[in-house]
Amino acid sequence: MGKKLTIAIDGHSSCGKSTLAKALAKELSYIYVDSGAMYRGIALFLLRSNRIQNGQPDTKALNDLLEQVELEFRIDPLSTQQELYLNGENVEKEIRSPEIASIVSPVAAVPEIRHKLVALQREMGNEGGIVMDGRDIGSVVFPDAEVKFFVTADPDVRTERRLKELTSNGLQTTFKEIKENLLERDRIDSTRTTSPLIQTSDAILLDNSQLNRDEQLSFALRKIAERQEELNKKSVKC
Repeated sequence: MGKKLTIAIDGHSSCGKSTLAKALAKELSYIYVDSGAMYRGIALFLLRSNRIQNGQPDTKALNDLLEQVELEFRIDPLSTQQELYLNGENVEKEIRSPEIASIVSPVAAVPEIRHKLVALQREMGNEGGIVMDGRDIGSVVFPDAEVKFFVTADPDVRTERRLKELTSNGLQTTFKEIKENLLERDRIDSTRTTSPLIQTSDAILLDNSQLNRDEQLSFALRKIAERQEELNKKSVKC
């Protein structure tokens, strides 16, 4: 298929970015990195360290505290799913809780945190052959990524999907609570000073409100193949 690409996927909360990214990585035999899980891991660490006050992170001496954080992805041998480890502890289930969801956007807006994780994410993807999803992957982490997608969906569709996900995991919440959380996260992500959520001019818009997973994957694979063909033609001319 040619050189291994860097594929950046950005978009709103609960719009299926991770689902798409995982499917693409599997289809292309690429590495998948869930950048959102990394921010959730930091949020959990701060929560455990009593550094969250009224839903906001305490940024005093934050750089010193962040030096204590080690994040690592490992593959579960049974499920073959990628899981996040925080300082050697599997926290994959805990970081998906509504409590962490309610604080992750304010945490992710802190410049010191973003600088630490952006550096780590770039290190993970410096060889290509990677699919990474988040909020600033195509705009900040990999601005030169060969393929960029911006994924979105209707807020009610996103809310319903998130509600099904949480209830299937035994977590109790309501449609209203989830929608309010999603819209607030959208607001924070899109208006923060450092690395706001934006659709870059070269990103492919993917509104999956009316698409199932297979249709979404087919669309993305078609766009990637088209981009690969463009790069191959340029390579031949050179």
